Amino acid sequence: MYKATSRLIAVLAVMALAVIMAPVGKSAAGTIKVGAAINLTGPASTFGQYHAKGHQDYFNYVNDVKGGIAGDKIELILVDTGYKVPEAIAAVRKFAVRDKVDMIATWSAGEGLAAKPIVQRYQIPTINYSTSWEILEPPIDYFYLPFGSYRLDCYAILEYIRTIHRGKEPPKVGLLTYNNAYGRSIHKPSREYAEKHDISIVAIEEFPAKTVDLTTELLRLKKSGAEYIFMQMLPAAIITTFKCADRINYTPPFFGTWTSTDPDFFKMGKGLIGDRLIIQFPGAVPSDQSEGIAVLKELWARYKTVDTFDASYWEGVVVAMIMERAFLRAKEKFGKITRDAVNSAMESFSNEPFGGLVPDITYTKDNHEGSFTSRIVRVREDGQFIPLTNFFVPGAGEIKLITH
Repeated sequence: MYKATSRLIAVLAVMALAVIMAPVGKSAAGTIKVGAAINLTGPASTFGQYHAKGHQDYFNYVNDVKGGIAGDKIELILVDTGYKVPEAIAAVRKFAVRDKVDMIATWSAGEGLAAKPIVQRYQIPTINYSTSWEILEPPIDYFYLPFGSYRLDCYAILEYIRTIHRGKEPPKVGLLTYNNAYGRSIHKPSREYAEKHDISIVAIEEFPAKTVDLTTELLRLKKSGAEYIFMQMLPAAIITTFKCADRINYTPPFFGTWTSTDPDFFKMGKGLIGDRLIIQFPGAVPSDQSEGIAVLKELWARYKTVDTFDASYWEGVVVAMIMERAFLRAKEKFGKITRDAVNSAMESFSNEPFGGLVPDITYTKDNHEGSFTSRIVRVREDGQFIPLTNFFVPGAGEIKLITH
């Protein structure tokens, strides 16, 4: 009895030691764990819902069609944050400590910034869905954007305006934005670019997110002489902008960042959108007929989550595709998938191609932005995204207009 008990104690001691010695951040054998803290029910949740759909569909595709990552299946642990920072922090802490995930996706700028210390403490490579440039303020360790930040939107849109502007005087641009961090994210970069490239920012109008009438703000922009309006707001507020602009007979071109549309935008904007919205969009659109678009169409057909192009679904697929590539590169370079291996693999990305779905991505130890390549696209009322330029890097003299 004594010998049997001693053997049992020895076995348990070995098992406990094995647990203690297990690599930090490694999930169960055969499973790669990804945590995603996404807004599914709060304000602007349509974005989050379609992000989650694209993310999950692509992981399902990797598991079902590609056989996973060298045989290991990817598990997506999805948590609804309700657009609340405390919920996001709790989810990220759970991913880090209880779920022991290999990667994380965070959602809004505020949620990402709040979660950043936890991500960096536990050294978990994390991609943030919001492309607010503030996310990559130092220290940037373990935090990534899938493509260029809102600084890219600002530079690209103002370069396009400068390219199409006619007349001897500098183009006069007005900014119309929310009075929160999301809205103000275009203020500083727009001023930076304008000061260097002879563009006049004649007015900046801010308003609370719950505002339902923007007539006063638009009247002030009109009085300032703004010939072009650059907006940073959610799709519903863009529809409100169009209604109020029609009311005062104000007809400048309206520009927005790539987050200007969601599926509800086209339903709400029937008879209002027309052809007057132009956005920066850093990726593929259906008319490209690229390899990346072919993947999107295969996902639509296989999983029937969506049946047409949507920018949020597109980003969900892009984020999932970057994660898949990071796992593959970690396996190739280090023979294992751990947090550190995945992070090191990501920082070795050099013009990593994604079939044109998103511009080629480069990450280094000092730059986690992914790419700084843009294109300008017209958004039509019927949901079409029509390219107006080639892909270009703002400031590199690459912009070319496309005529239709």
